Amino acid sequence: MAKIIVEKSPSLKGTVRISGSKNSTLPIIAASLLTEGSCVLKDVPRLMDVEVICQVLSSLGVTVDWIGEDSLEITSNSLEKCEAPYELMRKMRASFLILGPLLARKGKARVSLPGGCAIGSRPIDLHLKGLKALGADITIGHGYIDAKADKLTGNRIYMDFPSVGATENVIMAACLAEGETIIENAAQEPEIVDLANFLSSMGAKISGAGTNTIRINGVKGLRGCTHTIIPDRIEAGTYMVAAAITNGDVTIKNVLSNHIKPIIAKLREADVNVIEGVDEIRVIGNKLIKAVDIKTLPYPGFPTDMQAQFMALMGVANGTSVIVETVFENRFMHVNELRRMGAAIKIDGRSAIIEGTKDLTGAPVKATDLRAGVALILAGLVSSEATEINDIYHIDRGYVNIEQKLTQLGANIYRV
Repeated sequence: MAKIIVEKSPSLKGTVRISGSKNSTLPIIAASLLTEGSCVLKDVPRLMDVEVICQVLSSLGVTVDWIGEDSLEITSNSLEKCEAPYELMRKMRASFLILGPLLARKGKARVSLPGGCAIGSRPIDLHLKGLKALGADITIGHGYIDAKADKLTGNRIYMDFPSVGATENVIMAACLAEGETIIENAAQEPEIVDLANFLSSMGAKISGAGTNTIRINGVKGLRGCTHTIIPDRIEAGTYMVAAAITNGDVTIKNVLSNHIKPIIAKLREADVNVIEGVDEIRVIGNKLIKAVDIKTLPYPGFPTDMQAQFMALMGVANGTSVIVETVFENRFMHVNELRRMGAAIKIDGRSAIIEGTKDLTGAPVKATDLRAGVALILAGLVSSEATEINDIYHIDRGYVNIEQKLTQLGANIYRV
């Protein structure tokens, strides 16, 4: 099994380019099922999760071809099947996003219950509730969900929680439904806006994406289009923390600062210098990181996907900080691994109390999930001994060439 070794590193310096957003790419690839035309996606990150959803589409009869390093051409006129293999679906939760498009395009879909990172309960009931409201007949049994609909009809749907995945599934299905669909308490993430922009380029009629009320007027059909994926705001935030934790000076290219306002605000609160440009951000560290309190919330609040990285940063801050996790109940699995490296962290329910220390030491640790894995890399950059990170397949699900990008900035990191 491959491992990542991180050794104590100098202050990171230089420039790093952020890849396209994984969390934007996955629903957009699924949405390409809605048209018989060809879609070309640009700035697609070459990640394990992206490869998996491409395999899911291929298994349905769709033609998926890479063009160069970071563009995909997807042609769905050959869509034949309405059931994806279990062995692919279980690998990644986002595979569940094919449910809405298949239902809208073919009138039926059969998908297995989803897998993914074990960071807590992420029930699919909101997905199913939304699709049922559009007229789908859904049955669950033997680990599979069967959905059928002679015709989808627009409806008013209230999300009990602003679930990103459920909002995406309902938007995609509603694009080909008859009449108007209104989604209330919808997720507001930039990835929702990117999906809506992609669908609009295909001929969908969507308004309100990025707010808590989204309106979709169904159309008869959608055409192919070309679309560029937005930058990955979580990857950007991760490299910003890497600059801060090493007292570095890093310029991050291909980033939209409007998408990461809470991250910028918390870094500044920690006395890190953040300079915003048009499509770049420069982060200049401070020898003394100030402890700050954080509470994760749905967008536009502080992202749960940055919680583990900030915990690594607070582990070496001056003072005591408290991080409250409100989105996923099981997202503190990295705490025990950080403790192995000398971090002083106590857990009280959904709160973590972190006493900053300058005495982190390397240790054999494991990536318990995607963001936890990268938090261990960040801690390893400032630990006195080498850190050996196992189960790095989690990290490969969300970060393109992370060792190369960090090495270019001066980090001592390599894969064995």
